Amino acid sequence: MSAEAKPEPTIKIENIVATVSIDQNIDLEKIEQLFVGNVEYDPDQFPGLIFRLDEPRVTALIFKSGKMVVTGAKSTQELIKAVRKIFYLLKSKGIVTGKVKPRVQIQNIVASANLGVEVHLEKAAYLLDNSMYEPEQFPGLIYRLDDPRVVLLLFSSGKMVVTGAKKEEEVSRAVKRVYEELKEKGCIREPDKDLSVEEILGDDEF
Repeated sequence: MSAEAKPEPTIKIENIVATVSIDQNIDLEKIEQLFVGNVEYDPDQFPGLIFRLDEPRVTALIFKSGKMVVTGAKSTQELIKAVRKIFYLLKSKGIVTGKVKPRVQIQNIVASANLGVEVHLEKAAYLLDNSMYEPEQFPGLIYRLDDPRVVLLLFSSGKMVVTGAKKEEEVSRAVKRVYEELKEKGCIREPDKDLSVEEILGDDEF
């Protein structure tokens, strides 16, 4: 029987939160009038207008100052595509005029990951600096990294949530670093798996 392949951590970007700004005021009332069905605006309750795109599926919170908060993108490329589409729509209706170059800054990337191994959280909490584990309150271990500067929520199943990254590569680097640290400190084990009849019997015949 061939040797088992080592488990590889998997990563999925769940949400990117970014701020966008231009040096131009935006008429929110006009957006509300022209994009019926895609917007929500109640200035008596909140000063921002909610603008929703169907493709890519993102939501932008737009303010009169020309600032926006964009959420829902699953990748940096999707974020840029959404920002370009929003400004194309606003320019096509004359809401944004002149040459506009939006300034985009990623504030937070939220990702999920699976290490493919089980984790001894009690041992990890004892050996990892900047970690916190209170199983009576919550089943996950909180681990703060300095480089990259992210926070990880790690479960015994090997699944985790990563928050605080500014770039997608920081997520990958954080997951890889945590995996190597847990492995080095002896805090992981491969999950049990069901053996097939062939694996149990080997070369023996009935």
